[in-house]
Amino acid sequence: MKNIVITGATDGIGKLAAIQLAKEGHSIFVHGRNEVKVSATIAEIKADTNNQNISGLVADMSDLNAVKQMADKINRELPGIDVLINNAGVFKSSNILNKQGVDLRFVVNYLAPYLLTTMILPLLEKTKGSRIINLSSAAQAAISYDAMLGKSPISVNESYAQSKLALTMWSFRLATELHETSVIAVNPGSLLNTKMANEAYGQHWSPAEKGADILCDLAQSKEHEGITGKYFDNDRGAWANAHQLAYNEAAIDELIDFTQKLID
Repeated sequence: MKNIVITGATDGIGKLAAIQLAKEGHSIFVHGRNEVKVSATIAEIKADTNNQNISGLVADMSDLNAVKQMADKINRELPGIDVLINNAGVFKSSNILNKQGVDLRFVVNYLAPYLLTTMILPLLEKTKGSRIINLSSAAQAAISYDAMLGKSPISVNESYAQSKLALTMWSFRLATELHETSVIAVNPGSLLNTKMANEAYGQHWSPAEKGADILCDLAQSKEHEGITGKYFDNDRGAWANAHQLAYNEAAIDELIDFTQKLID
């Protein structure tokens, strides 16, 4: 039985993955930004799977102080973590920037998972063979730091793509720094039948289960044991190359430096 933390697990592929992994008997920690929705999801998963080892975590990922509080709670209450799935993400939103004036998609899709993972790394590192699964995307674009700081205009699509490249770049760097923990970036599939895709584009290409299945597979399959610092493209169903900047050490250094200044 594994301890598995899944962010953004009250909806979409995060919720489907939580149900699937709960059916296999694992202890699941379900994160959402709304306490009522988290509680309802926990009750639903328990009823569906007959697995009572389902717990909740609540934090608004656009608020880094809330992410810090959630990380503190995890560090206090969990003895170790086998799998962290950084699934929470945002595309469309009524707000362009968060309360601190940073691009909302950059915060939720990249800074929040960076901060959460960094803070709970000791729990992952003490668990042999632990895995971090970061939700990337087929959409990846070079980062404009002025745009991320709200200093220049940017489209939602461009902002989203930049946040996903940032997550992928950091995933590859983190993989080089960890010895007992694997780090994988994954595009779970383009235009899956989820609330996010339907709100953004009004259509879908594939069932949401396609994305949930690959998350569960990457999280626990023996086939992927020890694989780290790689990108899985579920549109192709294979390991693939990410954006070229994901392999550019100078660009990654610049990103990490920018990130640390925002978080400190």
